[in-house]
Amino acid sequence: MIPVSSLAYSVPATKAISVLAVDPELGEGLNDEDLELAQRHALAFTFAISKGQLPPLASPADDDAQVFGLLILSGLVLREVEVAGRETAELLGHGDLIRPWDEDALEPLPGTVRWTVLEPGKVAALDRRFAAVAGRFPTILETLSARAEGRAQLLSLQRALTQIPRVETRVIALLWRLAERWGVVSAEGVQLALPLTHATIAKLVSARRPSVTTALGKLADDGLIEKVPEGYRLLGDPAEFIGAML
Repeated sequence: MIPVSSLAYSVPATKAISVLAVDPELGEGLNDEDLELAQRHALAFTFAISKGQLPPLASPADDDAQVFGLLILSGLVLREVEVAGRETAELLGHGDLIRPWDEDALEPLPGTVRWTVLEPGKVAALDRRFAAVAGRFPTILETLSARAEGRAQLLSLQRALTQIPRVETRVIALLWRLAERWGVVSAEGVQLALPLTHATIAKLVSARRPSVTTALGKLADDGLIEKVPEGYRLLGDPAEFIGAML
């Protein structure tokens, strides 16, 4: 854990906010009485995260509450890992619990971990006081645990996608996976409004940027995607054409 004062982000909210008020899913399963208590006492300070690389940690203060994780309330964060010249990445957003100060996961291998904010937003610094309150309401901890497990499962799926030989198949499968979480269904298709550069997609599918550019062009020519100002529009039945592309 780290002291809350060592987070070198912008000045936090002057008053702690109710975590369940901004993330209602954490309160699902609680009865009305317990929900009211949890909303009142499960508090955390929030920090704004600006577009760009997450700043480093400042000097710790011994007398502050210890933070065990940052809960993303809004925005979009890219976590990149580089080992031996190879890069991979994952996208994180609302509801994900992150620990940007943990950088020992690569040991004993040489490498780097980078955290980049693609869309500005806010995070809540969950500390021991929040944990003590959440411990009285097991469903809160169960929800956080389920999210962590879901993130691990999605990373396993993404790793499996990178083993598909054809880059265009990797790309379209990735876009549909992201659309499952961030997509919006419309009459024209599924809108995926994410700031995904070709370089970012390349890291997500473990391919080279020029290959991704070529793949996106082919997918557009085949009528499977459309480039729109906000991102991409996905068309058709993914199971049908992805199976045909394998």
